[in-house]
Amino acid sequence: MDNQSLLECLERLRSRTQEGAIVEFKSNLNEPKEIGAYISALANSAALEGATRAWMVWGVVDGTHEVVGTSFNPFAAKVEGNQSLIMWLQQMTAPRADFTFHPVQHAVGSVVMLEIHPARTSPVAFQNMRYIRIDSHKTRLNEHPDKEARLWAMLGQKADWSGELVPDATLDDLAPEAIAMARKRFTEYLLKSERNAERHEQIRQDAAAWDVPTLLNKARLTKQGRITRSALLLLGKDEAAHYLAPADAKISWILRDAGNATVSSQHFGLPLLLSTDQVFAHIRNVTIEHMPDGTLFPSAIQQYDPWVIREALHNCIAHQDYLLGGKINVVEHPDRLVLSNLGQFIPPSVEWMLEHQSPPEHYRNQWLIDGMIRLRMIDQVGSGIRRMFQTQRERFFPMPDYRIDENEFGKPRVEVTLPGQILDTKYTQVLMKRDDLDLRQVLMLDRVQKRRSLSAEEIKELKALKLIEGRSPNFFVSAKVAEWTSQKADYIRTRGLDDSYYQLLVLEYLNQYGQAPRRDLDELLLPKLPDILDDAQKRHKVKNLLQKLRRDGYIYREGPQTKAIWKLGSEPV
Repeated sequence: MDNQSLLECLERLRSRTQEGAIVEFKSNLNEPKEIGAYISALANSAALEGATRAWMVWGVVDGTHEVVGTSFNPFAAKVEGNQSLIMWLQQMTAPRADFTFHPVQHAVGSVVMLEIHPARTSPVAFQNMRYIRIDSHKTRLNEHPDKEARLWAMLGQKADWSGELVPDATLDDLAPEAIAMARKRFTEYLLKSERNAERHEQIRQDAAAWDVPTLLNKARLTKQGRITRSALLLLGKDEAAHYLAPADAKISWILRDAGNATVSSQHFGLPLLLSTDQVFAHIRNVTIEHMPDGTLFPSAIQQYDPWVIREALHNCIAHQDYLLGGKINVVEHPDRLVLSNLGQFIPPSVEWMLEHQSPPEHYRNQWLIDGMIRLRMIDQVGSGIRRMFQTQRERFFPMPDYRIDENEFGKPRVEVTLPGQILDTKYTQVLMKRDDLDLRQVLMLDRVQKRRSLSAEEIKELKALKLIEGRSPNFFVSAKVAEWTSQKADYIRTRGLDDSYYQLLVLEYLNQYGQAPRRDLDELLLPKLPDILDDAQKRHKVKNLLQKLRRDGYIYREGPQTKAIWKLGSEPV
């Protein structure tokens, strides 16, 4: 639009008797967060009113509509970190708002007109909060459930299931222990968000003094004191789960052996805020030997990073399609952990999530996700998956595997597998020696160790970096970068490890299994003893190790020597 067209548009807006839902006049507003909230409100109001545009105008007095000019310059304005205001506003809105700033030369002075297109696919949110205009006032969309439902319907989408009210549910349907945990977590969220440490004590006092309705409203789990499905999912008593039908709000933990037979299982219901800790406690997450630092001796490390487990589990809760009626599953195998939930994977792909810093424009359960962020169950939207991959890389473990398909009942499902062991030592050594690789290259190399296909461009890139050898399709991680591994192994086979290492293995074994006959301890230790010893010398070595632990009071023997059972602790008197 040229200047004359903009001036004509300005006069039409000024001639309105009041601002209404799709016009806002300001003199010199330059607060970025306020501008972002107005963009959300005006875009949503324009969609609700069926208008083709909404406008925000600087340099015009609210009320009188007198042109006074403005010093506000959106094209030069910056936000914290010296980022462009316009770019920042685009990044902070989801779905990304469609707007344009227009400078207008008026006889009185400079005027700025912000042209805002209506929301198209879903209500526009600013910093995870959706706004609406009620007459000439900006307010939160969730405070007006009737308008929220109508807006979703007009945009051709179902309303956010997780944000809908449960009319018959009350505060009595929420678990007191879950509410107490929510208060603790939300307080932590507020403290983390406030950089001024001098404000922290006041925040703690305020949070402790809030009554339950105030707490839940501030944490965005309820709407004006009314119970949402999100509030029931996270904080509800298990006997209140019937309010969520057809959702089956449960997490199933299943332990399977090497032959995939079920060894044990347990189901956990509401409140999910507490159930996740119970599931986490059931996952064994055993300690394994690892050589991450290039030293001569292995170190003990857990199979899975605790943060990665929790993030994967909380993602299942956040993104489950509860209308499909399935449970969240956590299946523990000896060498991997498999978590799954029902529902379409909304982002274009996992690779897209790793390459883009910004999250997808919308999520299935936005209200639930907002609440989980404030209860510190998940990070800010879009960062969790990338951090999971980065954590695995830092541990030198294989990357998580995502499988996106249908289950046996024809329902869409997302499944993530967390490997709990090293698959290819050469892959591990590459990561140890090549910290210059970006996450995309690590992911490609991970596919090589898992014998998966690569594109021609990916093959060319990895070969240029001398990371792979072989011929298509049978590529493998280059052995050249891991030559030192064999030297390390030879040294350990001939010299052996300190006695304390073998003794620690015995103690960890007994701590896990309670007791062990001598033959089990032989099976544990003999393969790890140095090759320079013959079989008789190795058995004598094991005997001496056990006797040393016995003398020091760490273990004792029960029964005759030929059928002895070894246990933890001092020998009974």
